[in-house]
Parts: sequence; C-alpha cells; structure tokens
Amino acid sequence: MNVKQAAGKPALQQTLSTFQLWGIAVGLVISGEYFGWSYGWASAGTLGFTITALFVAAMYTTFIFSFTELTTSIPHAGGPFAYSKRAFGPAGGYLAGAATLIEFVFAPPAIALAIGAYLNVQFPQVDPKLAAVGAYAVFMTLNIVGVQVAATFELLMALLAIFELLVFMGVVAPGFSMAHFVKGGWSGADSFSLASIPGMFAAIPFAIWFFLAIEGVAMAAEEAKDPKRSIPIAYITGIITLVLLAIGVMVFAGGAGDWTKLANINDPLPQAMKLIVGEHSGWLHMLVWLGLFGLIASFHGIILGYSRQIYALAREAYLPHYFAKIHPRFKTPHRAILAGGAVGIAAIYSDELIKIGGLTLTANIVTMSVFGAITMYIISMLSLFKLRRAEPQMARPFRAPFYPLFPAIALAGAVVCMATMIYYNPLIFGLFVAFLAAGYVFFLLTKDSRRQHAALDAV
Repeated sequence: MNVKQAAGKPALQQTLSTFQLWGIAVGLVISGEYFGWSYGWASAGTLGFTITALFVAAMYTTFIFSFTELTTSIPHAGGPFAYSKRAFGPAGGYLAGAATLIEFVFAPPAIALAIGAYLNVQFPQVDPKLAAVGAYAVFMTLNIVGVQVAATFELLMALLAIFELLVFMGVVAPGFSMAHFVKGGWSGADSFSLASIPGMFAAIPFAIWFFLAIEGVAMAAEEAKDPKRSIPIAYITGIITLVLLAIGVMVFAGGAGDWTKLANINDPLPQAMKLIVGEHSGWLHMLVWLGLFGLIASFHGIILGYSRQIYALAREAYLPHYFAKIHPRFKTPHRAILAGGAVGIAAIYSDELIKIGGLTLTANIVTMSVFGAITMYIISMLSLFKLRRAEPQMARPFRAPFYPLFPAIALAGAVVCMATMIYYNPLIFGLFVAFLAAGYVFFLLTKDSRRQHAALDAV
C-alpha cells in the first residue's frame, strides 16, 4: 500500500520491511565501530572511556526506547521535525528540523573522505577527494533508483560489517589479556582518582560516535510497511546490536596489546589485529578490505536520512518547495538527495581551504554534526513530555517503558553531553548557533508560505 497523495502532495512508497529497517538502524551507525571512538582513550584511558561509553550507551538506549514512542505515534519523513512541530508549533519544528539537517548533511562529507583515504591507501594513484565525490555519485544514484534497492543494499552492507567485527573479535581473542586492557586505564593511571574525571568528560564526543545517527530510522517511517510494529522492533534490536558490538570491539581492541598505540589513529582495529597476528596475515588483509563496508553502510544510510529530512521540510514550506519533488518513476525525493550531495561535495573541496581552530573543515563539521544531533535529542525528549501532557488521548502504538524515567535519563544525558561539547568546542558551538540563527531568519521570512501551505492542507 502506498502513502496516499493528499491535496496534490507528492508521496513516498511504503515498502520497507522490519529487517530492512533494522539494517538501516545498524548501517547508519556502524562505521563508528571501526574508527573515531579510540580517540577517547587518549584522554580517558581504557577504563575511563568504558565508563564514558556506558554512560552514553545508557543515554542512547533510553533515548531510543523513548524516541520510538514518537516515531510510531507520528510516522513522518521529517522525524524529529514533525514531533517538535506537533509539540511546540512551527518554531519548535524549525529548531528540530534545522538541527537534524545539520547532523545528517554534515556527517557524510567526513565519511566520504574516509572512504577516499581508505581507497588511496590501497590504490595510491587514486585521488582521495575524487574517490569521495565518486562515492557520493554512486550512492546518491542508488538512493534515487528506489528505496527498496537502497534499503536492501544497506542491509547487505550492515550484515557484512557486523560479520567483519565478529571476525575481528574472534581473531584477537586468543591473544586477549585483561592486564593489557587495564594498564594505565584511568587516563594513564592504574587506579581511579578525581584527576581521571576531566578526561572522561572530554571523551564524550568519541563515545557518541559509537551510536550517532541511529535516530535516522525515523526518517524512513513513511516508507515502512507497518511502522507501528516494525519500527519498535528495528530500533530496539538495532540499539542492542550496536551496544554489544561497541563493548566487544572496545574490550578486544584494548586487550590486544599496548592500547596507547591505538588511541590517536584512524584504523584501531587493523592495528590491534596486527599486534596479534602480524602484518602479513590474511586475516588482517580481509579486515582492512571489509572495513570499507562499515563506512559505506553509514554513508549510504545517512544519504537516505538527509534526503527525507530535506524533502519533509520542503514539503511543509520550511525549505524551498522545489526540493519536495518526488521522482515520477522511482518515487524517491531525488532533488533532496542531490541537494544534500551538493553541500557535501562543496565541503570536500573546501576541506583544506577552510580551517577552524587549526583543524580541517571536515574535522570540524563532524563536531557540528554532533551538536545538531544532541540539540535534536533534547528537543525530542521535551516534545515527548509535552505531548504526553497536552495530548494524553493521542494514539501511541508503542509507549516509552518506565515513563517518565527513561526519557528523563535520555534528556539529562543529552544535556550533560551538550554542556561538555560546548565546554570543549566553544568556537564550533558559536558557528552552530550562527547557522541556526541564519536559518531562523529564513524561517521568519517564509511564514506566509507556510500559512498558504497550512490553508491548502485544511481544504
């Protein structure tokens, strides 16, 4: 059954199965299991970072259980935008929509450059930036051709990436030593002290990288066959899968040898495996090659996420209506897919030209993406509380367990993460606020368009 077109609106097709939604949930995130997180060891140590990661895992788990209530009650391609608009009106919708857009548009260029850098290592003649643009071209095309094709590919990539992580754990297990893992595990010290705490807070962004973007499944809600049933299953099994993989990867990598050698590099898993099997092992070569699947799964899935967010915002006149067009044959938001890709490609070619705080553009836009995510988490949990109070009779196919405890834990965790991120990244936060402010000016200037849109909806 297709979503019906109302008042001439374009519509997405309801074709996604529960298994495909699970593949999107895991695939969106799984590149974070391969790289990025180990930088948390540099400030917190293995044991300190384990505490930080468990705190962030608790935040994400309670968030997902709570967020699922919103996703099933209001299955909308705009996801958080729709929930906040329902709870707090147009301005609330703008804030959540803009924050989500920043999260999903700014994350892909960094992942695309990682794909390009990876291919450059394997094939030195390949220009990393050209490879990154090639990745955009391939995966935007896949997303345009149809959501079924895109979701099936995403599921395959997610399964291959999980298999590879399990292979990694199995290969390093015989050489695992808890003594290696705990040595200097509290920010370089062997025992906990108050001096360990700042490093644990500094490591929060790297723990977030383990789970960032799982909420993107919400943007596929209009394309799910049975969102009231399939989304809760996909979300809950997805977060459980990711938490178990994150703990396993972290523990096995840290126990493989001297973890300090893995703390400031982009490829901790191959280097950890090298400590056990040597650099000429066939296992190592397989890990290096198949590690690409994790990057591809996240990149491909986030394209699906940003395109639905652009489409949903344009459909309701928060962005130019031009981007709300659905492809007549493939029934996908092709203009929204291309628009997000254009921003990403521009970022790729500006990477070395624009530096902020001594870091390249892509390094900074990953932080910007995290600011967008945490802002969205906060406003989504506030929306849940508001809707519970303001609309107690609203149909809720899935209700957040242990309400109000779970959403309160998620909200408190997100506020702690936001405060920490602001403290360590004040300049990027200032730019993030500037983006939101500039967008708000556009929001105010286009209120007449939204009034006309609302009037058409009411007809």
